Amino acid sequence: MAHIPDGVLSAPVLIGGAVLSIGLLTIALRRLDDERLPAAAVLSAAFFVSSLVTIPIGPTSVHLLLNGLMGLLLGWTAIPALFVALLLQAAFFGYGGILVLGVNTLNMALPALLCAVLFTPWLRRIAPAQCFWIGAAAGLFGVLFTGGLVALSLSLSGEAFHTAAEVLFASYLPLALVEALMTGTVLTFLQRVSPELLNSLVVLRD
Repeated sequence: MAHIPDGVLSAPVLIGGAVLSIGLLTIALRRLDDERLPAAAVLSAAFFVSSLVTIPIGPTSVHLLLNGLMGLLLGWTAIPALFVALLLQAAFFGYGGILVLGVNTLNMALPALLCAVLFTPWLRRIAPAQCFWIGAAAGLFGVLFTGGLVALSLSLSGEAFHTAAEVLFASYLPLALVEALMTGTVLTFLQRVSPELLNSLVVLRD
């Protein structure tokens, strides 16, 4: 994930990110699936712990994101799960900040939601042996889309951040490969030990 700290982004970017995140959270809470809350708690905790190992890059930091995996397994529930984890990270460890919480949430949650839309239908159509490649694609997409949104957030905040945004996005490429491998491996493991979990995934249609 990328933790953009307070004091970096411009006011229009902060306001825009907050408004969009509130909109996503409102929709997600209305669609909240009680059956997915235990899985949401586990994945949110895993996301929280993984953020403790960070690599600082310029005005931000990166680490394992898990948003592709969370999107696949949780759908809309991934959005409040990510929001809670980001809020706790900002409150207890100073990662990111309160003012920039909306932007950081959007940068993580929107790719997670799109992973659910794009890749969940394939999980219901393919052979179990192909789960790895769907997971790898979701992991890769989640990281690269998040990196693109983080770079866009910086670029929209001023010309001084354009070069930093380009370097930052490039730094996400190796992270995307690691996340692709991890997400594909986790999905393959779940298919072997708990196939009913993947079979119960809800395809997002709207």
